[in-house]
Amino acid sequence: MSITREFLRHPVLTGAIAPSSPRLAEEMTAGLGLERASCVVELGPGTGVFTEAVLALLRPEARLTAIEINPRFAVALSERFPEADVVTGSAEHLALDGVDVVVSGLPWTAMTASRQQHILDAVTAALASNGRFTTFAYAHTAWTPPARRFAASLRSRFAVVERTQVVWGNLPPAFVYRAALPVAVGRARRGQPAAAPA
Repeated sequence: MSITREFLRHPVLTGAIAPSSPRLAEEMTAGLGLERASCVVELGPGTGVFTEAVLALLRPEARLTAIEINPRFAVALSERFPEADVVTGSAEHLALDGVDVVVSGLPWTAMTASRQQHILDAVTAALASNGRFTTFAYAHTAWTPPARRFAASLRSRFAVVERTQVVWGNLPPAFVYRAALPVAVGRARRGQPAAAPA
């Protein structure tokens, strides 16, 4: 499964022209307590670079739910990672409870403001009170209005937000956001049906 081909086919949904690097995956999964987590969600796993890194850290009894909007990627992920629950659908419909960690590979700067807000609401609603959220952004887009809007939204929803140094060993170079202690912004969305494994 080629991420470049899927980018050319669906550029807004795919958001990346090349897979994330192992170095970025290492930065994305560091310091989240994945080794102790029981319930983890991945949003926009794509070709599974972060999925592989997450599964390498999880205990055998832990549950990973991966939500992927591209059905071609979802099928490939299901075959490659049978130990994960792969759901074909939009991250906006995430409505699980008590999630320890949410790992996101979503293309935030390619989204409308409304979609950014809906997904972040769903994330804060799903996370446990001491939950953690991690995502990344490309360094060259950090100054753009969608990127600045996303960063402000993230800080309004979490008590703690950290931004790493740029990971130059990625194409394009990127940095990671690590957020912890969600505030109650998204709790009202729990009335929506939970995404369930197909």
